[in-house]
Amino acid sequence: MRPSLPTLLSINGGYVDTAGFLALHGLFTAHVTGNFVTLGASLALGTSGALAKLLALPVFCVVVILARLIGGDLSRRNLPTLQIILSLKLLLLAFAAILAMRFGPFGDGDGWQPLLIGMTLVAAMAIQTTAHRIHLGSTPPTTMMTGTTTQIMIDIADLLHGAKPEEKAAMKARLRRMGVSVGGFAFGCALAAALFLFVGMACFFLPPVLALAGILMHSGKAEIKPA
Repeated sequence: MRPSLPTLLSINGGYVDTAGFLALHGLFTAHVTGNFVTLGASLALGTSGALAKLLALPVFCVVVILARLIGGDLSRRNLPTLQIILSLKLLLLAFAAILAMRFGPFGDGDGWQPLLIGMTLVAAMAIQTTAHRIHLGSTPPTTMMTGTTTQIMIDIADLLHGAKPEEKAAMKARLRRMGVSVGGFAFGCALAAALFLFVGMACFFLPPVLALAGILMHSGKAEIKPA
């Protein structure tokens, strides 16, 4: 069976986050709030990449706002909003991959090249997160796994404790959906780490391929209306 769009997004989310962390001196490109921790570590230990970690959250926030505004305008024009928004993400991922191959690897995370690549990837993940929240809100998140993992553990505990029969079916269905999301994200993380070790900066060429696959596989489906 082919993976669903949310599954591909989860794989890409884990992949981009891990590849960015490894290649860009500890920068989280998908789970941007994690950069508060790595920023503190950079300042305390004197390691590079502090500026990128400082900029990640405001860049993420600005791109989310822009993605929402652009998406709303596309919807009003009855255009295929989700496909266009995901295509913008594809272009950003491709641009980051070209830059990574042109300028990487990076011994210093504070140069303009790793900073540009990092913020491009942050912008791409901001678009993915926004598209998911607006168009695929009934599915588990694709870039942040803490809440999903917590819910999985709660459902497992409730099933072990003896949930009501009418609740078990809903819990098991939710566990399957969330398990696929977490599994996809973890697979993306492992794949990025392995490819980074073997091919270095060329590992950044897989995310745009995955993004394109998602767009092509689901381009024939009916447009999902935003909330």
